[in-house]
Order: sequence, then structure tokens, then C-alpha cells
Amino acid sequence: MNVKPMNLLFTSSGRRGYLLDYFRSALDGRGEIHAANSDQRASSFLHADKSVVTPLIYDENYIPFLLEYSVANRIKAIIPLFDIDLPILASAKTRFAEVGTTIVVSSPAVAMICNDKLKTDSFLRSNGFNTPASFTSLADTLDALARNLIEFPLVVKPRWGMGSIGVNMAENEGELIVFYEKVRREVQRSYLKYESNVDLEHSVLIQQVLKGHEYGLDVVNDLDGNYVTTFVKKKLAMRAGETDAAITIDSDQLKSLGKKLAGALGHIGNLDVDIFVADDNVSILELNNRFGGGYPFSHLAGADIPQAILAWIRGEQPAPEWLHVRHGVTGTKDLVIRCLSD
Repeated sequence: MNVKPMNLLFTSSGRRGYLLDYFRSALDGRGEIHAANSDQRASSFLHADKSVVTPLIYDENYIPFLLEYSVANRIKAIIPLFDIDLPILASAKTRFAEVGTTIVVSSPAVAMICNDKLKTDSFLRSNGFNTPASFTSLADTLDALARNLIEFPLVVKPRWGMGSIGVNMAENEGELIVFYEKVRREVQRSYLKYESNVDLEHSVLIQQVLKGHEYGLDVVNDLDGNYVTTFVKKKLAMRAGETDAAITIDSDQLKSLGKKLAGALGHIGNLDVDIFVADDNVSILELNNRFGGGYPFSHLAGADIPQAILAWIRGEQPAPEWLHVRHGVTGTKDLVIRCLSD
């Protein structure tokens, strides 16, 4: 088969060097890997053929910069790796398509449902999914506690958050009040302030702590938003809000949930889903419409979504073996130190 070369650009590539390696393997020498990040110390740059330091995501020059770079380097597809990037790039898909570049990102509406945890809560409830009780008002939370609708412990975290930034566990009312104000301050001191400024008074989310064991799903749709498959992993360890160790499992219940979720959301590409299971009760905690920290465990077990994405971009169907995992594969992450300069 004569496959045309395809240059790929990964935005906000950060420390996701392994994802660039997955796509490099999928390209099989037919194209270049480009990494873009606002911090020149991004370790992913060491995994790329070419790298570039960009303006900040919310800078007015961010999209024009990426457009110019894409044209100059014949970029066929852009794959964003950071939540904040998603709505910005989603809103610019047409502009990039006009220069021949496909952005592998869902619609702005889907991006906002996933990034805004209050919208996530509303979407899940309206589509019949279980999700923890959530509040953005301290007064409403205290009222719910007084009426025994919820109980401690409660998680206090940014409404537009990611990873473990600003996540606190309140065991009593005193801690709840302190953590609520603490998270508000932390949001304003971090890059979370950009999205949070949309509704600063309601930028803190308070949630009932879920009981049970935590699972992660990779729910995969094609580039037209059609459901393809779901991979299920039981989380064995967490670090900084990300899966650190996991085992792939076979669960008809959770795969069916993934299919239902994919149909309701209509996302593009990979949807990283956090789930808690207690007995037969399944609750969804978060949705991330990108390659999440749990995908490497699916890849380790035989999945190859990078290959599938490249096939879809070419207008082809992916090989069936790319869309399946071996069950019972246990993986753990390692720490590697990279030299940036000498």
C-alpha cells in the first residue's frame, strides 16, 4: 500500500513523550513528529523530530501562530494533549481545515461538557448516568449537609480543573470552609484562572466522595463521532491525580456503559472516563476528551488507537486488532530523568 507521508503536531505536549512515540511507531517512517508547548523545558521535545515554543493558549496570537506553523511544516493533523487546549482548538477547526490540517478534537460544546465539571454533572444526570452530588455554593453545600442529603468526607476542587491541582478532602465543616477559600485562591494563581473567570463566584466544586473501587475507561469514537470500542482498566495506584498502575479487565457492564456514554456525547477520538464501582452501583466521576493518563495501559495490552486515528484521517478503516486489548495485563509507570542541556 502506498501511504502518503503525514506530519503530526502535538500541542501542549508537556511530558507526554510516550504518546509521541506511539504515533511515531504508527507513522512507520512516513512523516514527522512535531511537538509544541509554551514551556521550552517540555520533555516531550526530546521525542519529536521538530519542536516549537508557542504563545500561551489564551494569547491572541496562539491560533495564528499554530496556523502559520502548520502551513510552513505541512502539518496534516494536530493532536492536542491538554484540556485547556481543547475548546480553543475546537473553535478553530474550520480555519485549520482550510489550510489542509485536521484537528483531532470534538466540538466546542463537547469540550466544554468535559472541561466544566458542573456541565459534566448536568450532562451525566440528564442522560441517566450516576454521578456524585456536586455543588458550587458553600451555602448550598452546608444546607445539604444539614438536611443529611450528603455527608463528609467531601472533595473540594476547581470546577475547571485537571490532575490533582487544588484537590482537597474535607472531613468536617471547618475544613470545608477553609478548603473552599483555599481553592478559590489557588485557581487565581494558576492557569486554571482563564476558564474559571467565566464564573469566578462558582469556580469551586464540592463533591460527595465516592466509595468503591476506581476504574478507567478509554471510550473510542471515530472522527465522525461514531462509537467504536471501550477498554476497561482497574486502577491499582494513583499519583498526582493520574493512573500510576492498572490492570486491563473484561467487563460487559462497563463496556456497555462506555457505548451508551459515547452515543450520548458524540465525542471524537479517545474519551478518558473515571468511574467508581461499589457492588452493582456504577458512578461516573470525570470525562476527559483526550488521551488520558490511563491510555498507556490499554496500549501496553495491545490497543493501538494512534494507528486507528491515522487510518481515519486517511479515510481508511483501522485494523480490528488495533481496537482490542488482552485482559489481565498489569502495568505500572516509571520515572525517567531526561537531560535537556549539558
